[in-house]
Amino acid sequence: MSLGPVMVDIQATTLSDDERRLLSHPLVGAVILFTRNYESPQQLAELVREIHELREPQLLVAVDHEGGRVQRFRDGFTLLPPVRRIGDIYDSDKSMARKMAREHGWLMASELRAMDVDFSFAPVLDLDYGNSQVIGDRAFHGDADIVADLAFHYIQGMNEAGMAATGKHYPGHGYVAADSHTAIPEDNRELDQIRTHDMIPFDRLAGNGLAAVMPAHIMYRKIDRHPAGFSSYWLKEVLRHQLGFQGVIFSDDLSMEGATVAGSFTERAQAAMDAGCDMVLVCNNPDAAREVVNGLVVDDDPVSRARLARMHGRHSITPTELHRLPRWQQSRELLASLQEEPTLDLDFNA
Repeated sequence: MSLGPVMVDIQATTLSDDERRLLSHPLVGAVILFTRNYESPQQLAELVREIHELREPQLLVAVDHEGGRVQRFRDGFTLLPPVRRIGDIYDSDKSMARKMAREHGWLMASELRAMDVDFSFAPVLDLDYGNSQVIGDRAFHGDADIVADLAFHYIQGMNEAGMAATGKHYPGHGYVAADSHTAIPEDNRELDQIRTHDMIPFDRLAGNGLAAVMPAHIMYRKIDRHPAGFSSYWLKEVLRHQLGFQGVIFSDDLSMEGATVAGSFTERAQAAMDAGCDMVLVCNNPDAAREVVNGLVVDDDPVSRARLARMHGRHSITPTELHRLPRWQQSRELLASLQEEPTLDLDFNA
């Protein structure tokens, strides 16, 4: 059985019988974890082990674990600073900021790989225009060249820890104030403005370490009538053809308000797949997940299957082995000066 094109979530810290049946469906290929699924490192490792043992090849296990406001697992993990603080360092010390970005990516990825989590949806490649509260300090900087530079080093760190990187939210979420979790944002800029600013990080990294991309649930009305995640223009013409991107395209969560324009959950999933997504996410709605796996019609695409298989984590390591590495303690110390307690924890797919 190959990996299916649907990513789903679970409700608690252990699997129910219904969830085991859902995860065994041939159209399911991955599980995304949230804070509600975490109790302790030991519990998490056992949960991931059980998920991985359900099928062969193993289901992918993913999480949003950027640091700052978006870090699902906290107790027993290093509290990671938001990457915007690394961007602040860049303004005065480029070399140090690049080192911090690399170590941030490595530390985040290595602690998750020690739990056998395959990948985190990171890094954020959006620009910080000062408009978007949902992006804000999740972005490295407001300058596209700096975002591309720091993200490149961050991805290197992730790769060194055995984790593939996912850039989000293509082609750029930072300009609009509305939050696509609760609204249907519109970006009314011309294509040239987006290409010469927001898309620079995606363009530079598309063939330079970026294994996957997550598009935004945003309408760019002057360019296409569909939100980016449902647009064959944005995904096939621009991302695949013009930028030459060969990695995985994940939809953002189809339960978000920004996805409702595409119809029912099955219609949303079908539209995203037809537009060019390799995998669709259905979160926080078990009935919708079952609807999608029972109603989605997909072609057997060996290229897409191969892309998804490359998202499996590498370089297995135990927590004990990780904590003995000098780099683990050095990375924690390096990033500690940037840490402040987050004021808001965004516990939804981001």
